Amino acid sequence: MKPERPVGDVARRIMAFEAVHMRSLVLWARRRRDGVGPGDTPLPYSGAQTATMAAFLVAMLIELVGLEIILRAVGAPAWLRAVVFVIDAYSVLIVLAVIAACVSRPHVVSDGELRLRYGAFFDLRIPRERIAAVRQVRNYNENGLIRIEDGGLAVVVGSQTSVVVELTGPVTAVRPLGGRAEVTSVRFYTDDPRAALAALRPSQEPDAVTR
Repeated sequence: MKPERPVGDVARRIMAFEAVHMRSLVLWARRRRDGVGPGDTPLPYSGAQTATMAAFLVAMLIELVGLEIILRAVGAPAWLRAVVFVIDAYSVLIVLAVIAACVSRPHVVSDGELRLRYGAFFDLRIPRERIAAVRQVRNYNENGLIRIEDGGLAVVVGSQTSVVVELTGPVTAVRPLGGRAEVTSVRFYTDDPRAALAALRPSQEPDAVTR
C-alpha cells in the first residue's frame, strides 16, 4: 500500500495552483500566453471545454444572486449573507481562473521539446529525441483529466484525446498532487491535432486518423 502524501505537501501544491491561476487571469486579460517563445508552436486545448465551463460559470453566478435573494427574504443576518457571498464569489473567481489558465498555458512544441500542460495542474516536458512516433486519433470516451495506467499517460479535455505520442524510453510525469510515475506513451487533446503532427514531424505528411 502506497503511503499517503503529507498534508503539508498537498496544501503547498494547492496554494501554488491558486497562485498560477491568479497570474493566468492577468495573462488572459492581456491576451498573452505563458511559455510560448518565438518560433514555438502553441497547441491550444481549451476549445473542447470552454463552452461547458462557461455554462457552469453562468450557473454559479445565478446561484450567487439567488442565494442572496433567498437569504434576504428569510431575514438572514448581514454577517451570514456576507460569508456566503464571499465563498460563492471566490468559487466563481476560481472557475474563471481555471478557464484563464487553460487558455493562457497551451501545449507547446519547441525545437527541443514537447510541453504538455493542463492549466496550472499539470506540466510535462518531453525532449524531442525521446519521441519515437506521433499519430492522430479520435478518442471520445476518456476518463478523468490526468490519468496514468500501464505506462500510458492521458491528458484529457472534455473526455477526448486526439494525439498519441510513443516514446523511445520512459519519462517521469508528476501528477497534480505530486505523485510520480514513469510513462512510455502519451495521449493528449489539442484543438488542432494536425498542427501538432506538423510541428512534431515537419518533414512528414500527417498520418490518416486512427479511430
